[in-house]
Amino acid sequence: MYGEELRVRREAAGLTQLALGEAVILSPSMIAHIEAGRRKPRRDDAKRLDRTLGTDGFFTRFLPTLEGRRYAEHFTEAADAETRAIAIYEYAVSLVPGLLQIGGYARALFEAQHANYVREEVDKLVVNRLVRARILSASNGPAVWVILSETVLRLVVGGPAVMAEQLRHIFELGRSGRVLVQVVPHSAGAHATMMSMMSLMCFEDEPDAAYVEGLYTGAFIDDPARVRAYRDAYDLAKAAGLSPEASLGVIESVAKEYDRHDLSVHP
Repeated sequence: MYGEELRVRREAAGLTQLALGEAVILSPSMIAHIEAGRRKPRRDDAKRLDRTLGTDGFFTRFLPTLEGRRYAEHFTEAADAETRAIAIYEYAVSLVPGLLQIGGYARALFEAQHANYVREEVDKLVVNRLVRARILSASNGPAVWVILSETVLRLVVGGPAVMAEQLRHIFELGRSGRVLVQVVPHSAGAHATMMSMMSLMCFEDEPDAAYVEGLYTGAFIDDPARVRAYRDAYDLAKAAGLSPEASLGVIESVAKEYDRHDLSVHP
């Protein structure tokens, strides 16, 4: 209904998708996606639609009805961007990126966030996280390059058995060629991205964007200068990392360490 309303208002204003796109700084294909209900505009885009079409705030006011409430508010825009990205570049400082997480790992994280939690609510959060990962199995899914600090491999989330399974999952994704994985070892010392997780996204018909996150907060960034700065930092992290082949060797080795530890605890 949101997209249909946009089409009706656009045609009433005598504008083509190209003309409206030029006025609100969106590509014609993005306008077409919004009208077809395949995409939703960002808040700033909705404000420009209202100004251009004289709709008295309609597209801004009703934008929240498209949210779905599947993710934390600060991550919603980034989650939507993931679904249309043609390439995703992740740097993880301490935790496995959400796209690569298995159920047991995600569950341990969500349970640790609350002193008291409702299991059914945690179940929903885990499902939402696993649904995100479906883009990795899609035939038209994005190219994905992930850089992991060695801390990600060493921080025990959910116990040794969960960590062994999680690292084997990452190893298999890397070995299959679906995800390119690099590890920045502790021996690399200081490097450009060591203080923050970061995700860079490239699109077919939109400017590149970045997403950075902290505790209960996050920022989706599409300012070209800031995105370039994040890309430069990512490139420096790549230079500090092990080769993809050596990285998979480290991941496999640490997974075996967790296997041995689990056997010693549960003979």
